[in-house]
Amino acid sequence: MSGTLYGLGVGPGDPELVTRKLVRILRGLPVVVYPAPPEGASFARSVVASLLSPAQTEIAIRVPMTRSIKPAQAVYDRAAQEIAGHLDAGRDVGVLCQGDPFFYGSFIQIHERLAPRYPIKVVPGVSSLMACAAAAGVPLTVRDDTLTVLPATLPEAELEKRLKRVEAAAILKLGRHFRKVRRVLARLGLEMRSRYVEHASLGSEKALRLDEVEPATVPYFSMILVGGARR
Repeated sequence: MSGTLYGLGVGPGDPELVTRKLVRILRGLPVVVYPAPPEGASFARSVVASLLSPAQTEIAIRVPMTRSIKPAQAVYDRAAQEIAGHLDAGRDVGVLCQGDPFFYGSFIQIHERLAPRYPIKVVPGVSSLMACAAAAGVPLTVRDDTLTVLPATLPEAELEKRLKRVEAAAILKLGRHFRKVRRVLARLGLEMRSRYVEHASLGSEKALRLDEVEPATVPYFSMILVGGARR
């Protein structure tokens, strides 16, 4: 009998936002997997570091930070094979994921590779979307508003096309794309309805107007929220 694969949403970063269900499951797992940069510590692991035991086997998925998706796909292929080995041996495996596993989560890469072969359970986490709204003090939606979620990685023309029709929006994955997004919002007259948030729920959290943001310092894990027209 194979082990079970768990997708564990650790939330946006504040350890107090980790769910009780995740704590219970994580403490009982023999194998814990987490994404990490090519060098250095894993953010997802740091959120739950106090819950881990030396008896647990840890596997870091070191994902290269390149524009090409091929190197990352190869890393996930190898990680899935290693995880499968533990599952085949009957060991349960938990994959830590920043935010929520199924909301732009890195766990999706492992899920796609292993879901056809193994039992999988997902523990949802507080997503960056909710954390950023709380940090900015901006209601995401009210009454019958429609919320549109967009990645900043879209081409500028495509972003503008989609933002023209929004009532409220969340724009994720900013980083080097911040200038492009701010240009689009300015052309559409949406700057005053927008708020920028980075490091939501952490001690370094910032919530700013767009004209207060220094583009060169914008991290990848940041967000712009565009409030509904009624507000």
